[in-house]
Amino acid sequence: MISKGCEQCAKGGKMVLFVYGYCDQRDCFYCPLGENRKNVTDVYANERLVEADEDVLTEAHRMDALGTSITGGEPQEALGRTCHYLELLKDEFGEDHHTHLYTGITGGRENMRRLSEAGLDEIRFHPPYEQWGDLHGTEWEEILYIAREEGLTPAFEIPGIRPETEFLELIDEGAAEFCNVNEFEMSDGNYRRMQEQGFELKEDHMSAVDGSREEILEVMGDHEKVYFCTSVFKDAAQHRRRLKRMARNIRREFDDVTDDGTLVYGKTHADPAEFEALGVPEEFYTVKPDHVEVAWWLLEEMIEDGDLDDGEIVEQYPTYDGQVVERTPLA
Repeated sequence: MISKGCEQCAKGGKMVLFVYGYCDQRDCFYCPLGENRKNVTDVYANERLVEADEDVLTEAHRMDALGTSITGGEPQEALGRTCHYLELLKDEFGEDHHTHLYTGITGGRENMRRLSEAGLDEIRFHPPYEQWGDLHGTEWEEILYIAREEGLTPAFEIPGIRPETEFLELIDEGAAEFCNVNEFEMSDGNYRRMQEQGFELKEDHMSAVDGSREEILEVMGDHEKVYFCTSVFKDAAQHRRRLKRMARNIRREFDDVTDDGTLVYGKTHADPAEFEALGVPEEFYTVKPDHVEVAWWLLEEMIEDGDLDDGEIVEQYPTYDGQVVERTPLA
């Protein structure tokens, strides 16, 4: 079973809205946040640092977002801000813009009411790891029913540290709607702490942790309302599809879009007048303050023919920060 929020994410259609970097509840050894996001008050829409509401809307339009996932830190600890962005997105894109939120605290009825009124559709709870298996009769069981009463879809989203059948029981009892299990991963933000806890990377893998996947799938995987999200799927499908959505929207006439969702073009420091003199159509190049960007195949041809001396082929992400993946010199 896959939820509506996950369905949109799998299509690359979910914008990630990071609203608050602090989390006062606990310091989880597996928290993946890097130094640029941990314990900050900054807001990010995907990779874009948000300085005004328009930045959020621009980023959502840039990728034709179907919905938004709200994360942190702890979004409930900046509830006013979180509700503001929910209202902003619903006002701009309408009720069909699906929103879900990740939280590591219960929050209480008033928070559930405010989030629901602001436009949140789905809330995914991550109880403290120490309490797994002992959630019945606690505020964690109670908040699931409260969230439903306030019009939200309550669910669990947990890291795949170990299998836990209590999550299945809470689904079967009608408290939670589903449970997402994310393959346990090591990142720059948690690598040292994870090693201290005895976890190691899976052989020949960049992020997945060795060990727990098979046992989790054996114990929890057959339940129709449990979805196991692999690290490979996140990278190869979700992330790549989001990049492709962006690339298709922002590509210029002369940009090539790769299968990985990156943009490829040529770059040269030649005098722009040379392009005009050679009769290069305007749609095939763009003049920047200190260089010219041009169709890569055209630049390659012009250098081979001796019309220009040098340049390079650039491959970069279509994201706001425009991170360059590769540069290939031409001469």
